[in-house]
Amino acid sequence: MTELNEVTITKAIIDRYYEKLTANLDVDVAIVGGGPAGLVAGYYLAKAGKKVAMFERKLSIGGGMWGGGMLFNEIVVQKAALHLLDEFGIRYADVDGLHFTADSIESVTSLTSKAVQAGLTIFNCVSAEDVLMREDRVIGLVINWSPVEMAGLHVDPLSMRSKYVIDATGHATEVVHVVQKKVPGELSTPSGKIDGEKSMWSDRAETLTIENTKEVFPGLYVAGMAANATFGGPRMGPIFGGMLLSGEKVAGMLLVKLG
Repeated sequence: MTELNEVTITKAIIDRYYEKLTANLDVDVAIVGGGPAGLVAGYYLAKAGKKVAMFERKLSIGGGMWGGGMLFNEIVVQKAALHLLDEFGIRYADVDGLHFTADSIESVTSLTSKAVQAGLTIFNCVSAEDVLMREDRVIGLVINWSPVEMAGLHVDPLSMRSKYVIDATGHATEVVHVVQKKVPGELSTPSGKIDGEKSMWSDRAETLTIENTKEVFPGLYVAGMAANATFGGPRMGPIFGGMLLSGEKVAGMLLVKLG
């Protein structure tokens, strides 16, 4: 071969993507949402040898971490979560011994790179529009291209199975909303439904993000801001330690379940 061939390039992309997709239609854990909580969860699960697939509706991974606070691309992490910055090789600066800052771009790219290298497979521009259900639990996801959903096209989706699903979609709680609306039974929240996020209280929110990281319906776990929004906790703003710790916690819980 003496020159680059457009058809070879196209075929290589199609063949490799097909290989990735078919290899991830039956996994241990499916993560919906590619923010910090989802990425940390995916990293620890994949590092432990579990098959994990992530579905992110946007083109980019990282959720709200990219923009820091009001597009000032720095984030804050509290001391309790520093071990996670160290784990991912993210540099940080000490503000006062309790608050630490990190570059949001370095943070997102480091989380993503380490998670993928650990074995997490990420499918971007893919939305989870529904769940697979049986009498007693959620057993997977119904997926479609995000541009199909955005355009309102009537295109039937595909499906994939997983032993467990993590809703890490942040404020939107996309998977939990589907379960509340369409799946028989109640959520394990005080009201039996999504209790909704409350106004900002950073200290309380960071604590509750971790406390609320749990199974909300058989087979379905919530992590990150989705945990607070589901269980009625406040928002926390551009401090991300709770998000990282939530991802670590849900991975640990599922590793016990998976054995």
